[in-house]
Amino acid sequence: MMQAGNSVKGFDVEKIREDFPILHQEVNGHPLVYLDNAATTQKPNAVIDAISDYYRGYNSNVHRGAHALSDKATAGFEGARDTLAAFINSPSREQVLWARGTTEAINLVAFTWGKQNLEAGDRVLVSNLEHHSNIVPWQMVAQEKGASVVAIPVLDSGAIDLDAFKALLASNEGPVKFVSVGHVSNALGTVNPVEEIVALSHEVGAKVLIDGAQSVGHWAVDVQALGCDFFAFSGHKMFGPTGIGVLWGKRDLLEAMPPYQGGGEMIETVSFEGTTYNALPYKYEAGTPDIAGAIGLAAAVDYLNSFDREAAVAHENDLLQYAWQKAEGFAGLTRVGTAPKVAGVFSFLLNGAHPSDVGMLIDQQGVAVRTGHHCAQPLMARLGIPGTVRASFSFYNNRNDVDRLFEALEKAKTFLV
Repeated sequence: MMQAGNSVKGFDVEKIREDFPILHQEVNGHPLVYLDNAATTQKPNAVIDAISDYYRGYNSNVHRGAHALSDKATAGFEGARDTLAAFINSPSREQVLWARGTTEAINLVAFTWGKQNLEAGDRVLVSNLEHHSNIVPWQMVAQEKGASVVAIPVLDSGAIDLDAFKALLASNEGPVKFVSVGHVSNALGTVNPVEEIVALSHEVGAKVLIDGAQSVGHWAVDVQALGCDFFAFSGHKMFGPTGIGVLWGKRDLLEAMPPYQGGGEMIETVSFEGTTYNALPYKYEAGTPDIAGAIGLAAAVDYLNSFDREAAVAHENDLLQYAWQKAEGFAGLTRVGTAPKVAGVFSFLLNGAHPSDVGMLIDQQGVAVRTGHHCAQPLMARLGIPGTVRASFSFYNNRNDVDRLFEALEKAKTFLV
């Protein structure tokens, strides 16, 4: 029989937990159970130390200095780009652009490629699963250009309706120029068939962006194998710092798009008669970048690469299966999101109780979850619910955490139902 803490043979979750100092504390008099990983993941000592080492030992601006500290900072910063390029199997380092996170990366594409290429009558397809950051930028640009944003329908299970998607692509209501979908739903954990979505979109000439915020922290991503035109993700959801992320794009598209912001670093020459822009990737990186963030994100990648990621995925999947099994025997609990493939997220409702009340009561017992619409209001409207309670897992969680969640829910139920 498997032990409560170790769910997969050969994956030592208790040893890994020692790498995360924040996990070893009490909240409201109870040992912390952190189950809000879809919002942000905790940081290992390796990441915390890398950021601290930069500020303590070689804090300086990059590219511009003529001294040793600047040289060391530049080497760390650009080395981080190399690390991230290898992490997602980019054909070249120049296709890895630093952003503040997934949200800014999507906005960059919308307000450069979108403004340059969308015309009146064009359609942009986004799924009904999407986070607001993959809806609103497209609405803003579409309104300006006279295009429209159309939702790809979602089945009751929380899976994308592929037949409906194919019908939208084939419709004569206007050319589909762009498709933007999440790799994994932050609200339900649905894993979308992005390779098929990319292939179908390319058949009609549409470009595709994949929001990878919820996937890169769970398994290895290969942008070349996916075939997408753009891929965006955030550092803080993959054990790196906040305020740093990556936009990857195909070289020909990035070279053809206009700059997103103006200022230092993104220029080649400036005069009042005209300005010429820098080469990739610097064309899109105006101003002093988040140097510490890039270095910290590279440390997170090195940490992820230090152990068997397939075993980590198996461990996380076991936790989900264990949670679903316990949910089946828990009276009054309804699981939300039953797509064939789910990663990292157990979303549910406690019958007769508002999600916010559930979250507050289990927080009093040291269990941290997220409640509400999860920045996915169109999805909640489609499902006919105000929101959910979302427990989201990472590889440092264990079966004890799942047990604690259900113990807390049992106690909360006595107050709410």
